[in-house]
Amino acid sequence: MHLPTALSTREIPLTPSADEARAWAEEELRKGIYNDDPTLLERVLEWLRGLWEQITGLEGTLGPVLVPVLVLVAVGVVVLVALLLGGPVRRRRSRTSGGTSAAVLDGDDRTSADLRDAAEAAHEAGREALAVLERYRAIVRSLDERAILTDRAGRTAHEAAVDGGARLPSVADDLIAASHLFDDVAYGDVEPTGEQYLWLRSVDGQVSRTRPERRARAGAKAVVSS
Repeated sequence: MHLPTALSTREIPLTPSADEARAWAEEELRKGIYNDDPTLLERVLEWLRGLWEQITGLEGTLGPVLVPVLVLVAVGVVVLVALLLGGPVRRRRSRTSGGTSAAVLDGDDRTSADLRDAAEAAHEAGREALAVLERYRAIVRSLDERAILTDRAGRTAHEAAVDGGARLPSVADDLIAASHLFDDVAYGDVEPTGEQYLWLRSVDGQVSRTRPERRARAGAKAVVSS
């Protein structure tokens, strides 16, 4: 969409119709970075429709010069709203495509038993987001306590899942899925359900019952397979 940067004093000012102005906005909002939250965008479009009607209804009283100015202001508002919506979408995409994962236990000295109690209390209170976070922390803390992981500051949820899965290959996939749930909740992308918490609790039980694979055995298998 290209808008004129200046108007000659001899040119007739651009006066788009209501349909043209609405088409501009809908074209902008159909772009990929704005499509992650359709419910919110529907509300924005509804607001824009009302705005176009108000602006075009003023043409008889304001004249043909001020109406296009108001239209351009409205389009600027649309672009601003779209950029504000696009920021969180781009951050979410960059995180899920490979990079950022939340730290799990920085500054938290609670035992796995303490964390499980906190998770259960949050679940019983209906605070499923907190319950999920505390239960995953309990899983990671239990791996520390069993010496499957070494206690290290700054370890992220994804790193804990990868390192833990290397020693517990039978539950590696569940650990990765659990770390994704932790990150989605920690970053506010997901509001977890009680069922998701119960699944995570079952993963905790499976991890606790799984015996670690010895490092020497894993190395021997690698040599044999090669």
